[in-house]
Amino acid sequence: MTLVPDTSAVIDGRVSERIDDSEGLTVLIPEAVVGELESQANAGYDSGWSGLEELQRLAGLADEGTIDLQYVGRRANATEQDAAGEGEVDAIIRDVAADNDATLLSSDIVQSEVAKAKGLDVEYIEPRVDSDEGLPIADFFDEETMSVHLKTGTQPKAKRGALDGMSYKTIDDTVSSEAQMDEWADKIESLARSSNEGFVELSEPGMTIIQYEDYRIAVARPPFSDGIEITAVRPIAKTTLDDYVFDDRLRERLLEQERGVLISGSPGAGKSTFAQAVAEFLTDNDYAVKTMEKPRDLQVGDDITQYTALGGDMATTADSLLLVRPDYTIYDEVRKTEDFDVFADMRLAGVGMVGVVHATRAIDALQRLVGRVELGMIPQVVDTVVYIEAGEVHTVYDVTTEVKVPEGLTAEDLARPVIQVTDFETGKPAYEIYTFNRQVITVPLDDESTDDTGVDRIAKQEIEREIRSVARGHVTVELTGQNNAIVYVEESDISYVIGKGGGRISDIEDRLGIDIDVRTHEDNPEAGTAAANGTGGAETKPAGEVVQPEITARHVVIRMDGHVGETVEVQADGEYLFTATVSSGGDIQISRGSAIAEELEDAIDRKQQITVVPA
Repeated sequence: MTLVPDTSAVIDGRVSERIDDSEGLTVLIPEAVVGELESQANAGYDSGWSGLEELQRLAGLADEGTIDLQYVGRRANATEQDAAGEGEVDAIIRDVAADNDATLLSSDIVQSEVAKAKGLDVEYIEPRVDSDEGLPIADFFDEETMSVHLKTGTQPKAKRGALDGMSYKTIDDTVSSEAQMDEWADKIESLARSSNEGFVELSEPGMTIIQYEDYRIAVARPPFSDGIEITAVRPIAKTTLDDYVFDDRLRERLLEQERGVLISGSPGAGKSTFAQAVAEFLTDNDYAVKTMEKPRDLQVGDDITQYTALGGDMATTADSLLLVRPDYTIYDEVRKTEDFDVFADMRLAGVGMVGVVHATRAIDALQRLVGRVELGMIPQVVDTVVYIEAGEVHTVYDVTTEVKVPEGLTAEDLARPVIQVTDFETGKPAYEIYTFNRQVITVPLDDESTDDTGVDRIAKQEIEREIRSVARGHVTVELTGQNNAIVYVEESDISYVIGKGGGRISDIEDRLGIDIDVRTHEDNPEAGTAAANGTGGAETKPAGEVVQPEITARHVVIRMDGHVGETVEVQADGEYLFTATVSSGGDIQISRGSAIAEELEDAIDRKQQITVVPA
């Protein structure tokens, strides 16, 4: 008998298994199979290595005289290899079987059916299913385990406890060996591919993400990681909205019309659990609900279809969803700029959207839209913010817009569109967001932690920004009235700030609508106190976020993707350099050749630590 195995049969190890009860067997291995396995192994896929191990077993059987092993046919060219998913390589393998009047051995049902249609002799073998054993790491979980963390050379650990008291602890004293980790990883991946209860969400060289039952499992391998690592996460609670304490008007709000909702909170706070409860609440009230997830791990009922990134792109998924016409879509989770773009596009198309967002405060969730969505459109994209803390609804904000004079300002000509953020339960205004001198400002309306009002701090920031654009040294601002301020600068900067005939400072005063008196630091009555305290009159700044500026042909670029729209200060070894606003693209660009760029490049050359702090 002559047998031609395809790639699936070789990877599954079903060829050597078939030989155990066969005599006088000739096995013809198509070179196209060898090429496909080699390509997969080079890319780091376990399937390629499994297939190569099977070929080595067959070579051993040939050396023993058990079988006659030959390599025949041709390798697929680059174009055919790229089109393997469209059946080009499978076609070459079928041609080998036909040319040699051989039986095709396959674990691929599509390949098997096509070969039968071509009139070939086919032996189809069901893929090996190991699901009877269940998840090999399931014993590490108990009722209070949210996640299990395994890695070669370490003791198994887990996060256990209630949402308000989760702790990370060692759960077994036995150190996991590489062989054990490799076995667990192989069994998990095999289980996901063969079981109706699981699927592979992502498969890249070094990283596989699997969904099996209600477990989401990430398997990392070298060289992507420094050892085999398995992280399995499982929700410890499935809730309904009745399990949460909040104003009943929130239910009515969700049902009266499609809304734009952001569910925010810190990692592990219970955001996705609440999102799942909202999804099922909406479904129970006759709304058509879909989800957009990558990976898909919300524990929702069968009535809710869960979609992932189509072709790796959520924008493509959104295009498809608009054809499906859901009433609400749960987007878990909204992180990158492109996610916010998709969220906004679908909401403006009339779809109710519920997005899950990482944020340490409720207002931070809304601010993540600043710079990504036109300011005046934000309330149309998001009208409700729900902040979750320790598994409970902590804060709910109502988001609206109104043309008015911002709180704390009085001039009629200062009226502008203002986003009003109001506590949903009490109706008390909490924040206002608006543009002030080309900057987006978020002003807390109930901040009693400082003598300065929100407007005072805005005015100081704007004056400092304008003066620092022309002064090289330290700048201190003192407000002396609603429309008056004193600016203290280095003596050498006086002429630069005032300008010829006072023209430069007059321009700044006109832009800000504030009268400014320019003086030296020696004239500052608080300078002596600051010097005595060892501060030299400079403000104490927080340590900030360490960044690595990139120098291009035309710009010095600082990447700050997580701070779009924020006004920040750039420092070198804690010393102030300049103030800037992070662009909608998530970076700060300074033109090379400018005084600021030269100062920043000098700091980089001196190996100083560059940090960014909120302005």
